[in-house]
Amino acid sequence: MTSAASFKSVRLIHRYIGLFFSPTILFFAITGGLQMFGLHESARGSSYVPPNILVHLSQLHKKGTLYIPPRKVAPPNSAKSDGAKPDGPKLETPKLTQASPATPPPNSLPMKIFFAATALALAVSTCTGITMGWKYARRKSIVMLTLAAGVVVPAILLFVWTFPIRPSLRETG
Repeated sequence: MTSAASFKSVRLIHRYIGLFFSPTILFFAITGGLQMFGLHESARGSSYVPPNILVHLSQLHKKGTLYIPPRKVAPPNSAKSDGAKPDGPKLETPKLTQASPATPPPNSLPMKIFFAATALALAVSTCTGITMGWKYARRKSIVMLTLAAGVVVPAILLFVWTFPIRPSLRETG
């Protein structure tokens, strides 16, 4: 095999692998960029309630499933309502001997901006790759089929393996 022929094979493999995984790369770039600023969760003491779609997409990004486990219920207050101390062993709390100076939390905004720019650059780069894959392909139908497979295969994997099968579907007779 000549150098030109092997380079052509490598280019074709690169094109179709890139086209197949580009929808997933776009998904992770966009959801990761949104997660960088915490838009998928509400903070303590905040009135912000994230949209349901962001919560579910974040769960898919982080855990690989759309299933969101129920929140844990806070344990009941161990102090009795009359002010009496609870029965049982008392946990000791460590006492600080010196007052530590209040240090401000580190400023993470510059890194957040950089990572958001990285997510944006990855999304733009992926879109330009799709455009180039389309423009320079001789058989555009194969490009479309590869892109469609990159969307359909993860969707099938998500819905077949993450959702429980209903009992009526399990019956074979």
